[in-house]
Amino acid sequence: MPDDAVDACLAHVREIPAPEPVVEPFPPELPEILIDRLGLLGVTGLFPHQARGLEALRAGRNVVMATGTASGKTLVYNLTFAAEAIERPKSTALYLFPTKALARDQLRQVRELRLPQIKAAVYDGDTPRAERPLIRKNANLVMTNPDMLHLAVLGDHGRWADFFLRLSLVVVDEAHVCRGVFGSQVAMALRRLRRLVAHYGGSPRWALASATIGNPGELAERLTGLPFDAIVEDAAPAGGKLFALWNPPVVDEETGERRSALSEAAWLLGRLAAEDVRAIGFTRSRRAAELLATFARREVDDAQKRSRIKSYRAGYLAEDRRRLERDLASGELLAVAATNALELGIDIGALDAAILVGYPGTRASMWQQAGRAGRREEGSLAMLVAQDDPLDQYLVRHPEDLFDRPAEAAVIDPTNPYVMEPHLSCAAAERPLAAEEIATFFGPAGVDAAARMTDRGVLASRRDLLHHKGSSSPHREVDMRAGSGHVYSIVIEDTGELLGTADEGRAYATLHPGAVYLHQGEQFLVVELDLVGRVAVVEQADPDFYTQARDVTDIGVVEAAERGWTGEAGAAFGTVRVTHQVVSYVKKLVATNEVVDEVPLPLPPQHLETKAVWWTIPQAIIDRAAVSARDLPGAVHAAEHAAIGLLPLVATCDRWDVGGVSTPMHEDTGACTIFVYDGYPGGAGIAERGFRTAERWLQATVETIRRCPCSRGCPGCVQSPKCGNGNEPLDKQAAAALLDAILGRSWG
Repeated sequence: MPDDAVDACLAHVREIPAPEPVVEPFPPELPEILIDRLGLLGVTGLFPHQARGLEALRAGRNVVMATGTASGKTLVYNLTFAAEAIERPKSTALYLFPTKALARDQLRQVRELRLPQIKAAVYDGDTPRAERPLIRKNANLVMTNPDMLHLAVLGDHGRWADFFLRLSLVVVDEAHVCRGVFGSQVAMALRRLRRLVAHYGGSPRWALASATIGNPGELAERLTGLPFDAIVEDAAPAGGKLFALWNPPVVDEETGERRSALSEAAWLLGRLAAEDVRAIGFTRSRRAAELLATFARREVDDAQKRSRIKSYRAGYLAEDRRRLERDLASGELLAVAATNALELGIDIGALDAAILVGYPGTRASMWQQAGRAGRREEGSLAMLVAQDDPLDQYLVRHPEDLFDRPAEAAVIDPTNPYVMEPHLSCAAAERPLAAEEIATFFGPAGVDAAARMTDRGVLASRRDLLHHKGSSSPHREVDMRAGSGHVYSIVIEDTGELLGTADEGRAYATLHPGAVYLHQGEQFLVVELDLVGRVAVVEQADPDFYTQARDVTDIGVVEAAERGWTGEAGAAFGTVRVTHQVVSYVKKLVATNEVVDEVPLPLPPQHLETKAVWWTIPQAIIDRAAVSARDLPGAVHAAEHAAIGLLPLVATCDRWDVGGVSTPMHEDTGACTIFVYDGYPGGAGIAERGFRTAERWLQATVETIRRCPCSRGCPGCVQSPKCGNGNEPLDKQAAAALLDAILGRSWG
């Protein structure tokens, strides 16, 4: 690429200087054997934030540490329990990690202390059943994940009675991952854990570790229902970093289409590998990780160097992942293309550069990924390659939003009845619920939910205790990673093998008959969707097309909880009822995105009660924007698409977590209205965050539309990859004029 072309793609370069490290001596009360073991590992003291965290935990307080990548959060809770195990050998600890890989990496770090007083083990779905009784009996440090906690620990709590009695520390690592509906699910499981531990006589301290987020104390308290000390000052050493924003060149002036971020990232990764610069490239999907590694290898002439470029993602066999991790940490690999499976705290050694294929959705994730390079004291390079979507294009023009603004707040809603009620069923099945327990561990919303469940006959009251009614376990009805209680199983037709699961909200659009379903890089064709048995039957296939569902959506206002203004338009936040029906699907050629067929589908409508933000636009604003009645449908539709694309700027979410409806006249509001709603039953806190930051959100939206170089609308501004109407109608210019009028301003 010529130098002038490189300069055109470099949208911004920020130099981040290395901080001065500060190290404090170990507190004198730490056991001497522990200090000796740390010395053998090269650890001679603590950074100030580590010392504060250790002091608070040793004093019996709960702590959340929200500091940067490689800042030593793990050492704080490991030292806390190591000292506890030495001083009180009967103590136990429970560590929760979001992934199996992270748990096993942390097991290795604990074992490096070589303390005979710590008997650590991983207890997850990969743990052989024959070993599980031995772990329950002998281990004093158990590492697991929220899914296993829900099913195998809480669901089988009687076997953990002695462990719970002696429980002195509970750790939730990478707590920033616990956001949205998943975070709400985890919050309910943690409340059930607190209840059972209290029943068996345990009284642990809690330690949460998180990437830098805007509300660590609030998140910790909402996850657990307990008070926390928040430690956010980061005094760990780190090398300086050069952070570049790279915007791929425009390849079609008429449409504004840019070269794909994946192709640009592959070129960059290949150039770095060719120069012996060790690098990691982050993508947002498994398929993209495979393609990034393949394309990067094509950029390298040296065959030996090509062989040292690999991909890493979930779905590989455990032994293959472990080998890749070892090769990366040892320097055997020159470059790796990965999903966010390597974003979390797995030790992958010292790398020189990190390339991010698109903005990962939050500043917390961006810094986590960028921090995977230069994790020691050497300088490093980070590059964010912008995708052709509204958010990425806005950010490359506004680098201050990436580098100078505080981290986003992680949003969860533990009071969501669609999450809370299934967990209350589990709690009652684990041990009948007393009224004071519901109030203590689940709060007022739990009291109301229990009353509703009793009225419906889900719970039965006997002798002042609420019992779960039914012979089957309610635990199997809850998928911790799904948005609702109903889970669809995906089964391979020939073998009967369970391929995966999907929540009901997405099953109709992704698992309808004829759908192409991607799993771990492999393609499957959906043969049948059983709506009664909630099973999708698939067969292996290799079509040259992909499928996209077409749908119709209606929305009705149930209740406006809050009202206000965004500029000169009425704004509201509240409960809505969404009726969504998948009516057909189209087949699109992978090579050209050309639609080759549309197939009707006889699927019933789905109903979703959730939270939404909406704007009512009076005729005076429409007239001021000079938008005609003919152009109004395209204007509000384009504005809705662009706003959804920019929502992750102000709320911790992905555009696939929300939906939208726009109409020139809505019967419930009596006006032209744009709705943006959470795509999960009961809501996920996303629309509420949008309501509270609406002015900034819409200002960024209209600026993105205005500055996009396309003439009629493109994926970088108003087109949406998930539009059920095939991105019709859309009117880019009218959308910009309408949003300017709403905000009470004129362009220029």
